[in-house]
Amino acid sequence: MKKVLFASSEIHPLIKTGGLADVCGSLPPALQTLGVDVRLIMPNYQALKTTEEIYYKSTIQVNNIDAHILETRLPETDVVVWLVHCPQFFDLPGNPYVDEKGNAWLNNAERFALFSRVVVEIAMNRGYLDWMPDVVHCNDWQTGLVPALLSLEKDRPKTVFTIHNLAYQGLFPKQIRLELNLPAALWHVNGLEFNGFLSFIKGGLVYADQITTVSQTYAAEIQTAEFGYGLEGLLSYRQAQLCGILNGIDTDYWNPATDPVITAHYDQLTLPNKSLNKAALQGQVGLPVLKQVPVFALISRLVEQKGIDLILECLPEMLLLPVQFVLLGSGDKIFQQKLLDFAVLYPEKMAVTIGYNEDLAHQIEAGADIFLMPSRFEPCGLNQLYSQQYGTVPIVRKTGGLADSVCDTLPETLKNNTATGFSFNEATPGALMEAIKRSLIVFSDSVVWAQLQINGMQIDYSWRKSAGDYLALYDKI
Repeated sequence: MKKVLFASSEIHPLIKTGGLADVCGSLPPALQTLGVDVRLIMPNYQALKTTEEIYYKSTIQVNNIDAHILETRLPETDVVVWLVHCPQFFDLPGNPYVDEKGNAWLNNAERFALFSRVVVEIAMNRGYLDWMPDVVHCNDWQTGLVPALLSLEKDRPKTVFTIHNLAYQGLFPKQIRLELNLPAALWHVNGLEFNGFLSFIKGGLVYADQITTVSQTYAAEIQTAEFGYGLEGLLSYRQAQLCGILNGIDTDYWNPATDPVITAHYDQLTLPNKSLNKAALQGQVGLPVLKQVPVFALISRLVEQKGIDLILECLPEMLLLPVQFVLLGSGDKIFQQKLLDFAVLYPEKMAVTIGYNEDLAHQIEAGADIFLMPSRFEPCGLNQLYSQQYGTVPIVRKTGGLADSVCDTLPETLKNNTATGFSFNEATPGALMEAIKRSLIVFSDSVVWAQLQINGMQIDYSWRKSAGDYLALYDKI
C-alpha cells in the first residue's frame, strides 16, 4: 500500500479561506478509496472546527521549539489528520494567515518554517509515529520549504508540490533566513533566493521531484511572463517535471438529483424539472417568473481577476436583450455599487445579492440557464464544473481550468456531442458580448440546448477521477 503524507495550511471542513482547503479536504479521502494510506498534516489553529476526538501522539523538538503532534480524523471520513500544536505560533485569533483586522501575521515566515520542519521530521520517521511515507505531497508556499529541506536528507521520500495559485509566493526579507536557521546550502539564486528575498514557493518549485498545478492550461500559462510572476523561467526549465491535473468537485454535495436545498430534483432523464428551480429562483430574487427568458447567473468574488469589469461594460447592451441576470457575490466596493445601481435601473431584469449564501448558490446553479465566468486568469475554477453538473451552460474566457473544462459550441462539437458551453479568447467586453449573443441563438433551439445541457451533465468531474491521475503520478516518481 502506497503511503502519502499530505501537507497543507488549510483543509475543509476544519478551516478554509479558499479553494486550497476544498482540494485538501476532498482529494485525500478520494485517494484513500483507491487504496492509498494517506495522512493529512496541518497546524492546530485556534479557529479549527473539529468534530472528532483528538489524541496526543508525540512531541518533536525543532529549532529548540517543542511541537506536539495531535491526532484526529477528517470529519465524516477515516482519514487521519495530524495537528501541529504549537500555541505561540498557531493558537491565535483570526484565520491562518491574517489577524482579526486582516493584517498578515508578522511572524508568518517563522510559523510556516516551523510547520515545514515538523513535516520533514515526520516524513523521515523521526516524529515517534512509527510511520514513514513514500511520497510527501505539499501544497502552496506555506509548505514550500518541505521539498527544499528534504532534498538534504538521505533515503528521503519523494516529493510532489502543487501550485494552487502562483500569485501567492511567500516572499520575506532575506535576513529572516538567519532567524529561521535555514541551511546555507539552500541560499542561492538557484535555491530559495528570489530577487534578494527569501521565497518559500521556490523551495517547492526548485526541489520537488514533481510539480503539479490545478489544470493543464494553467501549467502552460505559468511558463509565460503574463502568468508567471517572475518564476516563468524556472517553471519552463522544470517543464519536464510539471503537469496539470484538473481539480474535482464533491459530486455528493453538488448533485441536482439529491441536493437538499434546491426546489426540485432532476437528472439527465428528468431535465424538464430544472424549470421548476428556475421559477423558484426568479420568485426568490424578485424577478418576473418567465419560462422563455434565459436567466444568466454569476456567483463570484467581485474583483478584476474574475472579469467583473467586463460584465459591467456589457450590461447596458445585455439588459436591452430579452434576458434576466442573477448575481451573488462580494468584493470591490466600487463594483458592488455599480452592480446595485444597474439592479435599481432594471428591476425586472437584474437581481443582485451582496455577500455569500451557500443555499442560494445551489439554487442559482439549479435555476439559471447560463453561467458567466469571464475570468482574466483562473488556475482551475469550480463554478463552471458545478454549472455543468446542474445543466447550466457556462460562458467562460479561454484560460486556465476554464479552457480545459468547457468545450466551445461549434458546428463540429455539436455534431459529435462534445459541446458543453461557450468560450471566448480576448478579455474584452466585445468578446464577452459576442459569446453572450451566441448563447442566446443556441438557447432559442430547445432541442440543441437540451443536448448541450446533457453533454455537460454526463462528464465525470468527481474527485475519484482526479485522484486516479495523482495516484498515477505517485507511481511514476
